[in-house]
Parts: sequence; structure tokens; C-alpha cells
Amino acid sequence: MAMTIGPERPGSEPDVVVEMNTTPLIDVMLVLLVMLIITIPVQTHAVKLDMPTGAPPPVTDVKPEVVRVDIDFDGTILWNGQAIADAQTLDERFRTIAAQPTQPEVHVRPNKLTTYKYVAQVLSAAQRLGATKIGIVGHEQFVE
Repeated sequence: MAMTIGPERPGSEPDVVVEMNTTPLIDVMLVLLVMLIITIPVQTHAVKLDMPTGAPPPVTDVKPEVVRVDIDFDGTILWNGQAIADAQTLDERFRTIAAQPTQPEVHVRPNKLTTYKYVAQVLSAAQRLGATKIGIVGHEQFVE
């Protein structure tokens, strides 16, 4: 608020003081600054992790055994190039893989025209029977 001191001229209106009251603005800015200072240490909180120490695993030049499972457009399943007659034969082969101490890698390669139903059947059979090293290969055929 402004106050004019001095004699007023008779018949004239007092001058209007056009100044913005900055006290509320400064109060708000100080509150925001205090909130910022309080929240910064929370953002820089560090999490302690106990990382393993020791020697890295030995590097071997032995390539893993690979089993190639091809799925044709009509649902025909080929195991390393040989056609599989039914689901029981596929289950037996996945059980054999799961029983091995070091499982071979299973590379599933679906045909571009096959439906997902056949791929899902093979993947679910592998998972259900304990095969863990499974991958889908041949993505480059789907890129156009």
C-alpha cells in the first residue's frame, strides 16, 4: 500500500499508485524453494548392492549342440529335418532334451505363412516338459 503525505490540492483526486504487491509472490517462491530443498535428498538416495566377486567363468570354444525345429505352414513339425508324426513323439523328444545335464539349444524356425497356433503348441510343449534353452530364429523372413 502506498501513502501520499503532503498537502492535497483542493478539488483534485489523489494519484493512483500502480505498483504490484510482491509480498505474496515472494512467499510462494520461498515455499517452493523450501520444498525443493527438502525433496532433493530423496532423489539422490543410493541403494547399496552387494555385487558378486570372483573370477569370471571360463571361456570355452565348444559350441553348444543345436536342435532345429521347423514349423511348416500347414503345422508339420520337422525335428532336425525329420518330420514328427504326432504330439507324443514331440513330447518324448522334449523330455529327452530336458533330462540331459546340459540341454542343447532348441531353435524354433516357423514358416512365414504358419499360424501362431502351431508355434504356440511347440513352445508350450517345450516349456511344459522342461526345455529351457529355446529361441525363435529366422526373424529376417518377416521383415519387409
